Amino acid sequence: MLVSIKDRINDVIVEELIGYSTLPEEAHIQAALAMYKNNDSTELLGFEDEGQLVALIGIEQDGSKVMIKHLAVLPENREKGYGRGIISEMISRYQPETVIAETDEEAVDFYRNVGFVVYSLGEQYPGVERFRCVFETEEEE
Repeated sequence: MLVSIKDRINDVIVEELIGYSTLPEEAHIQAALAMYKNNDSTELLGFEDEGQLVALIGIEQDGSKVMIKHLAVLPENREKGYGRGIISEMISRYQPETVIAETDEEAVDFYRNVGFVVYSLGEQYPGVERFRCVFETEEEE
């Protein structure tokens, strides 16, 4: 079940999940959390299973486009479909025409397997290739 977790932004589990989706340094985690606290165009959503937070997705909506800013699943719950599920539920809730994410080599295959088209952005940092992942939702007839 997808729920807003902006009111739980200081929970340890939320900080842990954000840490999996950004550089795991305290300054980066706190900057990401501050973005959700201070920006009305962002939303932080959690995916719960049996009342336990197992994943989160942080998004920024701009008209018909949604940017995935953060996406993480607890390590013990990976490969169970939660990542795909949280994206699917987010699309159902916000109904964007386009979903965009930027990621690294470690996560690019996940986005490709979910149906995103992947474009290389090249080496953005020394030795680190980044990717732009784009998903165009289908219009209902």
